[in-house]
Amino acid sequence: MHDLSAKSAYELRTPYAFWRETEGIPMYDGYWIEDVRTVELGDWPRTGGRGAFVNLNGAGMNCDAHINEIPPKQQLKAERHLYEEIVFILSGQGATVIWNDGGAKHTLEWQEGSLFSPPLNTWHQHFNADSSRPARFISLTSAPQAINQYRNLDFIFNNPFIFSDRYRGEAGELTKPGQYIQKGVKPGRVWETNFVANLMEFQPKEHSARGAGTRNSLFEFVGNTMSAHLSAFPPGKYKKAHRHGPGAHIVILTGNGYSLMWPEGTEPQRIDWRPGSLVVPPLDWYHQHFCPGPEPARFIALNPGDSNILWRISPSPTGTKTRVARKSNMAIRIRRFTGCSSKSATGAGHKHKCRCLPDQARRKAIL
Repeated sequence: MHDLSAKSAYELRTPYAFWRETEGIPMYDGYWIEDVRTVELGDWPRTGGRGAFVNLNGAGMNCDAHINEIPPKQQLKAERHLYEEIVFILSGQGATVIWNDGGAKHTLEWQEGSLFSPPLNTWHQHFNADSSRPARFISLTSAPQAINQYRNLDFIFNNPFIFSDRYRGEAGELTKPGQYIQKGVKPGRVWETNFVANLMEFQPKEHSARGAGTRNSLFEFVGNTMSAHLSAFPPGKYKKAHRHGPGAHIVILTGNGYSLMWPEGTEPQRIDWRPGSLVVPPLDWYHQHFCPGPEPARFIALNPGDSNILWRISPSPTGTKTRVARKSNMAIRIRRFTGCSSKSATGAGHKHKCRCLPDQARRKAIL
């Protein structure tokens, strides 16, 4: 495989960026995608299907996302890799076979709304069971960290090491019933599992601390450091503004609404969303989600950090000016700031209103 260490030694681009270019598929950047179920994909020879990279600004090179499509009644090539991955099924039905070298093969049967994570460095292969429609899924991975650190693709994709502390390959291990963990910093809210059959049927826990009527559950998979959380809130309501680390990939499942996003010291910018939309708030940008429509909102956030250890949430700052507007019986809190906190070339602050408009993701040409 390509010598990424030598190729990137005196370049501004990272080893991950060089690898991504060699994959030969479209790449989307920006701040959001209107509908991940319909974006254009390209043939992906390495996987045997079609795909695209999603490298939105909010990921901060901490993680990336891939959109994959399996043709009708076909399968992708088997692969293993030394980075973590969380898979969410966007459409279709099928199965994923998972195994270690020398071990038995075990199968997860999935449908639209399924969520799972192939254990680290296990072989896995995705199959489309539908003979008339392609199946599509989005996955969050830690590939940027692994590739930038090791700079050796043979080590990452052809490593025989078995993480038996995460997955032993026993019968029923992948599909055993989940349970809420009653310890840690979020006792009773973290669901430990290896597979969620349908997020639309999963009932998250009440969590009004984040907003009236809000429900929220967090998911931990197969000993991963990556995690996910499912949030739901009623029509005419909103979630409280907050900020956290980079990389939370928010996929809208139901509802029509919008989010406000802003770095501290600037005007909030609005992103309208609907089912299939993807929003990734950048590092330490405040964001707040609103559901003014008649249907409740529900989304899954795929996170690069552990929900118990690495993922920290900060509320919006105190002392900010707040305006409350009322529309469709919903109280909307919009924070206004007096100026920009960034510095000019001379080090002096400036008072103009910065435009940090979160444009929809745009496809980049393959270099």
